[in-house]
Amino acid sequence: MEKLCRPPTVDREIYQRLRHAREFIDTSFHLPIDLEQISRRAFFSPYHFLRLFKQTFHKTPHEYLTKKRLEKAKQLLVSSELSVTEICFEVGFESLGSFSTLFRKYAGHPPKLYRTRTLGRLQIAVLWPTIAIPACYIFRFGPQKSTPVL
Repeated sequence: MEKLCRPPTVDREIYQRLRHAREFIDTSFHLPIDLEQISRRAFFSPYHFLRLFKQTFHKTPHEYLTKKRLEKAKQLLVSSELSVTEICFEVGFESLGSFSTLFRKYAGHPPKLYRTRTLGRLQIAVLWPTIAIPACYIFRFGPQKSTPVL
């Protein structure tokens, strides 16, 4: 979760302008936006904006934008029938290769495997809602097909 209080070194007006730029990223992450466009929203030069954004939110605008895109991709992988390629472009990435590499780094699995594992866990929760299986166990081992006992 993002820090909600402004750092003591950033005055109120600057903080509001930075928040406005961050909200622009939140609503436009799926578009091909760049540092110039984002910094214009806060009325700063790109380099001054980059320095203030990092100082205030503890990550660069590019890191924040990438995280937003990856979070949305995780959501779409589980909640939609879109292919991995369609999701890649839907959330604003321009290269399937870089999307897959970043997704694996962020989520720990390639997009397709993430979808399979997460959907499997959701199916367990739906099929056996009254069985108390610790979530950490399901997350670690995932759904496994049981062999019938003869």
